[in-house]
Amino acid sequence: MGLQSGSTANLPPTAGINIDIDVTAPQTATDGGMKLSKAGVELLVLTFNCAKNVVDVPVFGGHLRDALLGQDGLPELVVMSLQEIAPLSYSFLGEWWLRGYYDAFGQALNLAAAGQKYTLVKGKNVGMTALLVFALCPERISGTVEEGEVGFGAAGMGNKGAVGVRVNYQGQELTFVATHLAAMEWNLKKRNANWRAVVGGLTFEDPRVVLPGVFGERPATTQVDRSMPLERTGSMDSSEEEDAPLLSPPSTFSLDSDDTPTLTPEQKRRLQDISIFKPTSHLFVAGDLNYRISSTTPPPGSAFPSFDPASENHHSHFFSRDQLTQERLAGRTFHGMSEAEVTFGPTYKYDILDSPEGAVNEAAAAEGSEVPWKFASHRWPAWTDRVLFSAAEGAEVETGVYGSLPVVRSSDHRAVFWRGRVPLSDGGKKLEGEVVGKKRLPVDIDVWAWGRRQTARRRELVVGLLALVWSTKEGAVFLGTMAMVGMGWWWFAHGGLL
Repeated sequence: MGLQSGSTANLPPTAGINIDIDVTAPQTATDGGMKLSKAGVELLVLTFNCAKNVVDVPVFGGHLRDALLGQDGLPELVVMSLQEIAPLSYSFLGEWWLRGYYDAFGQALNLAAAGQKYTLVKGKNVGMTALLVFALCPERISGTVEEGEVGFGAAGMGNKGAVGVRVNYQGQELTFVATHLAAMEWNLKKRNANWRAVVGGLTFEDPRVVLPGVFGERPATTQVDRSMPLERTGSMDSSEEEDAPLLSPPSTFSLDSDDTPTLTPEQKRRLQDISIFKPTSHLFVAGDLNYRISSTTPPPGSAFPSFDPASENHHSHFFSRDQLTQERLAGRTFHGMSEAEVTFGPTYKYDILDSPEGAVNEAAAAEGSEVPWKFASHRWPAWTDRVLFSAAEGAEVETGVYGSLPVVRSSDHRAVFWRGRVPLSDGGKKLEGEVVGKKRLPVDIDVWAWGRRQTARRRELVVGLLALVWSTKEGAVFLGTMAMVGMGWWWFAHGGLL
């Protein structure tokens, strides 16, 4: 399975930043195997694209066991970022329809925990992306569990989007974000724009409620879709456009703009604190980020990454083409985030075979220890599934293991997990009374995103209901029942009892 340790790469400063939180400062992580320091809280953060299927509890639990049972015992918190958790109809209708999917992951986790029990503290979804937070000792979580979401699918709906949860664990705030970014090799700029939408639009409170009366009425101009690359004027070529500062569309509010109200340091701090980059909180972002190793599909006969260490095509030779690493180090995406060293193989796209014959892992599949698979020929194998982090101000994140789980029959992705430790703090008292300015966000806060999300949620309910009626067993039963009722009414209306 390959439970590899990881270390962090440093990030360069990023230009074109407009808000008072500078998250472009590099974060650091300590190299490590499974042996972690005893200080702080130990976490396991996992991301998995479920391909709209209920997970096989015994199989997934068995795979998860090796990641869960480390030298230091069980992690205190387990966080799961789940993409395509269920069909669109169930996902859009709400969490009641997702309970079976949530329960299956909880059962798999507790099966892997070998007699100890994790409790689901919070399950939250935005469309087809869900975030589950489990705790061994839920009583150590105090206060209100905060949540936020942003959609950047069609019309702002959540077929693609991000969901966030913030908890206070023994006085230390922890922020978790699950996201699913734009697919396809050529959509690199849209993936970067999706990240900007996450940073600008995912807040844990409505900015207009936090600072009432500050922002005025919503602009009457055409809404700008933060999930798409921003249009610019002039004659910039593509490289200049990527490096240019982000513009502030009408739906955003810049703390540095000359034509916006002057905010006090306290007001700036309050806006900063509802963002995902709250300075006193550790931040983890996990998901199917969809970054590839090429902007085009593979031509026929292309050499694909191999899991054979002796092969000239070993997957380690392909990772230099990874778009996420290139874009992150260039300061165009995931600003201020760090990632442990990636030593596992590509996590997408797998074709599951019915028999070992022709499988890449033919020997292991023949023994029954692995599912037979090969890479899909029409997609470059890629590291689409990732976990990144940003430590609280003045702290460091300690990485123990960053690895992937075996292939399962229900998905064309491998699950990826990060296990490590973060320090506990004094609750951020060291920042009290200080003027905001040590850190700056790479994207302006979108003060209107909260209201747009409420509108998009109403659209989701309509789309989800229509999809349920026309594409599911429940819908077929409903249509059949309505047809029988209609026929019965017609029969009675036309004297059927006479």
